[in-house]
Amino acid sequence: MTRRPVNPWLMLMVGMAGQWAGTLVISTPPFLIPYLHLSQGVSLVSAGALASAPAVGTMLTLVAWGLVVDRYGERRAMLAGLSLVTLGAVGTTTTSSLGTLSLWFFLCGVGVASTNAASGRLVVGWFPAHRRGLAMGIRQTALPLGVGSAALIIPNTVAGAGLRAACIVVAAVSLLATLAALLIVDPPRPPRPTPGAEARAANPYRQDAVLLRIHLASALLVIPQYAVWTFLLLWLVDVHDWSVAAASILVGATHALSAAGRIVAGWWSDRLGSRLRPLRWIAVAATLVMVVLGVAQSSPVGIVVAVVATVVTVSDNGLAFTAVAERAGAFWSGRAFGLQNTGQYLTAAAVPPLLGVVVTHAGYGWAFGGVAVFAAVAVALVPREEAAPMAAGQQR
Repeated sequence: MTRRPVNPWLMLMVGMAGQWAGTLVISTPPFLIPYLHLSQGVSLVSAGALASAPAVGTMLTLVAWGLVVDRYGERRAMLAGLSLVTLGAVGTTTTSSLGTLSLWFFLCGVGVASTNAASGRLVVGWFPAHRRGLAMGIRQTALPLGVGSAALIIPNTVAGAGLRAACIVVAAVSLLATLAALLIVDPPRPPRPTPGAEARAANPYRQDAVLLRIHLASALLVIPQYAVWTFLLLWLVDVHDWSVAAASILVGATHALSAAGRIVAGWWSDRLGSRLRPLRWIAVAATLVMVVLGVAQSSPVGIVVAVVATVVTVSDNGLAFTAVAERAGAFWSGRAFGLQNTGQYLTAAAVPPLLGVVVTHAGYGWAFGGVAVFAAVAVALVPREEAAPMAAGQQR
């Protein structure tokens, strides 16, 4: 029986759906901060801890999910992970306790970790190298679109119908994404090498420090990204006296622009034949824009700068992911994705509570401007040479 050809774009869309839904779920707690802090009197530190709960769950399990993808394939990994996300999302509808909510969102974060490696592998496996940057850029739009969707849905649903209604919406989205994952077809792979010295030598982490430097640079670039993602809505309401509804519309619009920025960055890297040169330039831009935002945050100009910062600080992610996949190879890319995301989520988990302390005691200017230091260090860490030939990893 002849196997029907697989449409790579359909695989991309299904992978994106899982990534988008998972991102919406784990982005829900940060957008509960205005409700919890301004209406319920919860401290920024406590609300920030809730916002970090899903990131902690994701961070702790990314490498394990990468191993699952390497061993058992993208379809099984994403189905299992999204099922956990759905279970956790349903759990959030049963409680209003901050501690219990944190536990359920932690479980959601554990499940979402599967989508990072699995959806990335779908792109690497089904797209040739000369289209991979664009395809990965499109795939990476799921993250800002997920955050933007949460920004539009969560604050307004909580304000209009309460916390439980918002959690029900999140659970429904998770369930639909789980059902969509049934369409996934695992991409073909070359024969697995026999165990022994040759297979051990294929470990890309033993060859040089290129992958490690990409991981470290990406982790540092998450800090300005999450500083803007976590506090933009609250900053608009708290400093500029915007309504929650108006602020959520702007935040959602900025994340739509961020999605376009990731696509452009991926297309750009395909044209240049390099992932790392545009990655370095974006890190430079992130450094500059966060300094300007820190200085101008209390003025109307600061709002325009914040929109630019939202776009710039997320544009690097697809480039780094593609570089990691092309460097790691067919039997290491799942684990390499896991390590890549572990570093990112480790820093992401620390950003909301720590910057909550900075905002409380020093103000938004120091919080926004201070994170530019981490982007500046990332500039120096990005390797000067291309991580892997663009043709590498065609067959994943």
